[in-house]
Amino acid sequence: MKNIAIFASGSGTNAENITKYFAGNTTANVKLILSNKKDAGVLQRAKRLGIETIVFDRDTFYNTNNIVELLQKNHIDYIVLAGFLWLVPDNILKAYGGSIVNIHPALLPRHGGKGMYGDRVHRAVVEAGDKETGITIHKVNEKYDSGDIIAQYKVAVEPGDTPEMVATKVHALEYKYFPSEIEKEIQKL
Repeated sequence: MKNIAIFASGSGTNAENITKYFAGNTTANVKLILSNKKDAGVLQRAKRLGIETIVFDRDTFYNTNNIVELLQKNHIDYIVLAGFLWLVPDNILKAYGGSIVNIHPALLPRHGGKGMYGDRVHRAVVEAGDKETGITIHKVNEKYDSGDIIAQYKVAVEPGDTPEMVATKVHALEYKYFPSEIEKEIQKL
């Protein structure tokens, strides 16, 4: 059984979905949920799900080895970024290289990079007149949204779709595919 740590900055819908997917699963379980925001909705979701939470600040994340030590102390094997907006520092990349995955709400390399997250991405998709969008599940490296692509799933963008309508379609793909892709990656460890 492998232990997963989820890093999240927002409401935590993907973190909750992943946690529920792995509940009772023999491959892995979610052991920790970490956030860089003390008021993030993900923390309340984690509490309801009985998952231990850790909140950290920028200095701790970037200028100490505390997070790596915490992950290792908790026997974490795999890290999932689920709406986590900070670039992962070198010490975590070195400790968990190849075992960190992220989800992006567009078909990378389109609409990726620093500052491209959530509604900003969906608005960019609509403004660009893209005919399709989707999700990209990818490995994490030292640059935003540039790690090796694991999987992409697509959905049509119809004429007249608003960014909110696109977001709904993309969220459905996230909930359907992200947990099973994580499981496939963990099975390779």
